[in-house]
Amino acid sequence: MSPRDGTDGAIVNALTIDVEDYFQVSAFAPHIPRSSWDSLPCRVERNIDHILLLLADADVRATFFTLGWIAERYPEMIRRIVDGGHELASHGYEHFRATEQGYGQFLADIRLAKAVLEDTSGSQVKGYRAPSFSVGSRNKWAFEAIAEAGYRYSSSVYPIRHDHYGMPDAPRFAHEACKGLLELPITTVRMLRSNWPAGGGGYFRLLPYSVSRWSIRRVNAIDRQPALFYFHPWELDPDQPRVKGPGAKARFRHYLNLERMQPRMRRLLTDFTWDRVDHVFLAGRY
Repeated sequence: MSPRDGTDGAIVNALTIDVEDYFQVSAFAPHIPRSSWDSLPCRVERNIDHILLLLADADVRATFFTLGWIAERYPEMIRRIVDGGHELASHGYEHFRATEQGYGQFLADIRLAKAVLEDTSGSQVKGYRAPSFSVGSRNKWAFEAIAEAGYRYSSSVYPIRHDHYGMPDAPRFAHEACKGLLELPITTVRMLRSNWPAGGGGYFRLLPYSVSRWSIRRVNAIDRQPALFYFHPWELDPDQPRVKGPGAKARFRHYLNLERMQPRMRRLLTDFTWDRVDHVFLAGRY
């Protein structure tokens, strides 16, 4: 796939946000039952509004992979996303990992999420991202279900080694996962015969900003490919409630450097050219 170039000749990268609240992350699932979600203080709306202002200031459009559960409870927020010129995509309905479901349950979940998002926004939902990048070598059947549910692309694979997810042998860049479905993996850098994370998440907060900037520049210049970057609304919220129960590793991953996220994002938005996933990857394909 030839990369899309911006007006200044720079490759246009894809910026994505996984729209879930702090208590919905997979690492906290053993400690927060889904039945309690409605009783917990939600912060997703204030965080999304903050992100929308951040993007507007930088004149950037992005793709918001959103839970159906969130869309049902915050329909005005969903419409603000779409009215801002951003792409609305699916993150499933209730943040169940694909690895926790069989084909039928998974298909029902992603169909429901698509219907809720489209009914709420009045716009077509083309993309899907599995919670925790939970499509891998053991459940490749998920691609067929995603296509059957009517999605045009997936961004559900992170081609790295990780204790909770990862498919290190997967292609690093956009490819057809099954007939009619494009898979868009999170960006990695290939060095020392291994893939290294370069597409956001906790790594963006853990490592110095210069590492992320160097990695994305390398993918643009050496691989001549657009980067696909992601983050969560709760990552820009250092004042979020602290969840009791998770172990030291989960707490470290979730709460590390939250106060540094906003200034880093401002730098990222100005150091590179960004757009929605569908504009970057689907132009000319459908």
